[in-house]
Amino acid sequence: MTTMLDIVLLGVNHKTAPIALRECLAISKEETSEALKAFQDMGAIREVMLFSTCNRVEVLMVAEDKTDAVETVKTFLSHLKQLPVSEFEKSLYIHEGDDAVRHVFRVAASLDSMVVGEPQILGQIKEAYQMATQTKTSGVLLNKLLHRTFFVAKRVRTETGIGDRAVSISYAAVELGRKIFGTFEGKKVLLIGAGEMAELAVENLARNRAGDILVANRTFESGVDLAKKFNGQVIRFEEIIEALEQVDIIISSTGSQDYVVTRDHVKGMIRRRRNRPLFFIDIAVPRDIDPEINRLTNTYVYDIDDLKGIIDENIEDRNKEAMKGERIIDEAVISFRHWYDNLDVMPTIVELRKKIEAIANGELKRTQQTLRHLSAADLKAINRMTDAMVNKILHDPTLLLKSNGRYQDKSAYLDVVRKLFKLDE
Repeated sequence: MTTMLDIVLLGVNHKTAPIALRECLAISKEETSEALKAFQDMGAIREVMLFSTCNRVEVLMVAEDKTDAVETVKTFLSHLKQLPVSEFEKSLYIHEGDDAVRHVFRVAASLDSMVVGEPQILGQIKEAYQMATQTKTSGVLLNKLLHRTFFVAKRVRTETGIGDRAVSISYAAVELGRKIFGTFEGKKVLLIGAGEMAELAVENLARNRAGDILVANRTFESGVDLAKKFNGQVIRFEEIIEALEQVDIIISSTGSQDYVVTRDHVKGMIRRRRNRPLFFIDIAVPRDIDPEINRLTNTYVYDIDDLKGIIDENIEDRNKEAMKGERIIDEAVISFRHWYDNLDVMPTIVELRKKIEAIANGELKRTQQTLRHLSAADLKAINRMTDAMVNKILHDPTLLLKSNGRYQDKSAYLDVVRKLFKLDE
């Protein structure tokens, strides 16, 4: 009999780790590919996928020995990020079995997000799963779990109001700016980065009647496309520091590993700006904006963790709808558990049916040789009767093996059936 595997999830998120630690553990696309290939070569892990966003780093895996698998991941992350395990171990959460399945469903449905109902996370999980399929580190269990995850997330989105007032991190960032400035009218904005988060920020700024919008991106063509979409002006990445003199608000969301704007960059601009306030919203992980800028006169830097206050204002309304989503997820966890439990049962049921059918068909063939006087219709009736007898004989044993009793009971039943019918010989 095949050993049942454990589904295990290990990770950190905005609830368990501050942004400084999350950005130390953040894993790029290139590193994700490297990590998946490394995990694939480790005996402790049978299947694995990894996703890293601004608010979480999580490893979802299938393992025979969950303790060994967890230690393997901790050690790998420590080596990859040159960070002692002791620095992040207390911030880790580890979910197993149903808890791991529930967590994946909740994350994809945006019930575990900093902003409940934000739509970006599902797309990010789909990308992570695609990478796992490309590197061939997902198998039967993760394929089924992730397809079920996407279905559950869609149900939560369509059957609850969680998406009606969904807000994103970039929306919250714009809300924070509106609270500080009162209005965006006439305020000049510099957008650093041209990804999805940046585009959402521009959409919200446009709704709030912001003034001129400058767009800077490492890939100039992407910056041009985004600037055109919102009647903005594109500048080259090298022109960012010079642009600080004329703008009021900077929203930054790049994939840079280093600060894009440092304290020294801004310090040199303060006098030329004549003390006009300069407001930074950093929605990147790792951070784009040097937090030391906060110490300068009339400059304000807010990162993702600072956005929690904005997000919390509407949390109560969203949580009412989230409760409906939790019920959908609870049902889905039970459904997945039934499928998962039957994985171990199905090979035995199939083998048992094959054996009974082989015995019945052998006896039927011998009997038919002595009944040559029977018509084709009579022989067909005997065949139908034999099939019906096999189905009825197997009905109760199949129900017993598929019953939702305790796992120990199910294992005992499987063992007895395999011995009674000599399925392992």
